[in-house]
Amino acid sequence: MDDDHALATLSALAHPTRLAAFRTLVRAEPEGLSTGQLVAASGLSQSTFSSHLAVLSGAGLVTSKKHGRQIIQRADIARLRGLMLFLARDCCNGSAELCEPLLADLACC
Repeated sequence: MDDDHALATLSALAHPTRLAAFRTLVRAEPEGLSTGQLVAASGLSQSTFSSHLAVLSGAGLVTSKKHGRQIIQRADIARLRGLMLFLARDCCNGSAELCEPLLADLACC
């Protein structure tokens, strides 16, 4: 991931509704959720929520797939991984052992 992609990804997540929706989708992996389920969880109208979903999709954080009559939304875990690696790559000036507590925290949850 380069700086531009990281900034686009972080920008998309820099809104409470979008961050909550993305976290909901991460928890729902690998099945994902229908758009209707996401709208219901958000408490917003379909039209308002769709603009947030478009931002997440545009940043590559969410993918959509038609399943019967529903559209299933899924978090792009590879994109999340790329962002996390981008942010932590230079952790502690390349001293990987100093980042071990961070990795341990991720492993426990």
